Amino acid sequence: MSGHFIYLLLQAFSVFAGVFAFWKGGAAERMAAGVIIANVAAGYLGKQFLPESENIFRLCNDGLAALALLGITVRFGAPWMGGAMLFYAAQFALHSYALVMQQTEPGYFTALMNNINWNGVVWCLIIGTASAWRARVRREKARIAALAESQA
Repeated sequence: MSGHFIYLLLQAFSVFAGVFAFWKGGAAERMAAGVIIANVAAGYLGKQFLPESENIFRLCNDGLAALALLGITVRFGAPWMGGAMLFYAAQFALHSYALVMQQTEPGYFTALMNNINWNGVVWCLIIGTASAWRARVRREKARIAALAESQA
């Protein structure tokens, strides 16, 4: 299987998670989805238009996305965002290591860890969206039950 195909598959999965968060998530999930989709778009554009500076661009792109998610985490305090921040910290450390070691082409281990970290961030968004959606449905059912009880 081609490495580019795996890259596109991971990016499509990330966009799917963002769309799911926009569709069923709360305010925190929607803001985080916007950051993640912007990260995917900027990463793809950087790969296409700045291939000679891809490592530095990815480091800056992930650093800015992590800062944006940190602001969202501080604002909303959702538990799933703590997990996403830990994965972003590992991602940032991986990019920093590659930059310091002057790796021009990522090796197998670097690519594997990159994919694991990124999937961790995406799964945190999916799990956070599902839990926010479930909590909202539960609150609505409780509100309807209380309304029916008060009318009886």
